[in-house]
Amino acid sequence: MVEVRKREKETSESLIKRFSRRVQQSGILLRARKSRFREEEKTKRQMRESALYRARLKKEVDKLKKMGKFNEENFRRIKKKLTDLK
Repeated sequence: MVEVRKREKETSESLIKRFSRRVQQSGILLRARKSRFREEEKTKRQMRESALYRARLKKEVDKLKKMGKFNEENFRRIKKKLTDLK
């Protein structure tokens, strides 16, 4: 915890500036941001499932590209179909 006391004849602006500098140097904000946006690590099962999903999706997209039928609508349809299989 950062604590700053007002010195004699010190303005409020300089006190706030000094406090801000101390907070920046202490690294409190960095730690708070890291913990706020921290993502939980995926389990092995989740990683395996996502890899299988990506592989199936790539296979379907490649097949459509070879047939010349690849477009945004078909891509969305394939993604929906593959997510419904889970």
